[in-house]
Amino acid sequence: MPIPKKILYVGSGVLILFIGILIGAFFDTGISNLPLEQTVSERPNLQAGQIAAVGNVDGELVKVVRVVDGDTIEVEINGKTEPVRYIGIDTPETVDPRKPVQCFGVEASKKNKELVDGKMVRLEKDITDRDKYNRLLRYVWLGSTLINQVLVERGYAKSYSYPPDVKYQDKFVTAEREARENKLGLWTACGFEATATTPATAQTSSSASNPSCTIKGNISASGEKIYHMQGCGSYTKTTIDESRGEKWFCTEAQAQAAGWRKALNCP
Repeated sequence: MPIPKKILYVGSGVLILFIGILIGAFFDTGISNLPLEQTVSERPNLQAGQIAAVGNVDGELVKVVRVVDGDTIEVEINGKTEPVRYIGIDTPETVDPRKPVQCFGVEASKKNKELVDGKMVRLEKDITDRDKYNRLLRYVWLGSTLINQVLVERGYAKSYSYPPDVKYQDKFVTAEREARENKLGLWTACGFEATATTPATAQTSSSASNPSCTIKGNISASGEKIYHMQGCGSYTKTTIDESRGEKWFCTEAQAQAAGWRKALNCP
């Protein structure tokens, strides 16, 4: 008995609809997976470990690839070389073309190289990230040893305050005093007076000439002129080096007229 045409049409329609659903499901699955597969293949560098390594490396070990001088090194960070300036200390000059090689500069550079060249060190940031030369400002640790402090302790560097980065400045001031009293390194080789650069001496000298001139006009690592008054957070840790253009002022008006601004940690 022949099948009625109406039933054939309905059956064909159902079959076509079913086939269409299967084809749609197949393409829908393929399309939905395609962007994810493309994302993985097109951005192979975005691995979890690599993302974690980008950006802040403080606290992680980095390799010293070059020692520039007594207080500056270059380290490798994520395949890139970055200059690092030690915070809180200053060694005699050796590489600045504007200045002659200073007494004990070569020795300081050699000692720094001996201590850290080719080694894995840990960087620690204080407040300021970089100076005006785009160098990272950091404390440099070799294991549990703070290299900044070692250089001062052994007479290769002086304590030098760069507010607001003064976390370990008390340690550096103490290390300098002991090195100076024991006549280590530059304190003997360069003919410095036993009390040449102590903050107390600078304060006494200023007070002796004019007891009211107690405002410290400091120049930061970035070149900014900042003055500190008694009662300011970094006052006692701030030293004045007149050879760098730093000054003592008698009044705030005098300091401001000379181009200095008040420290942010002053009351």
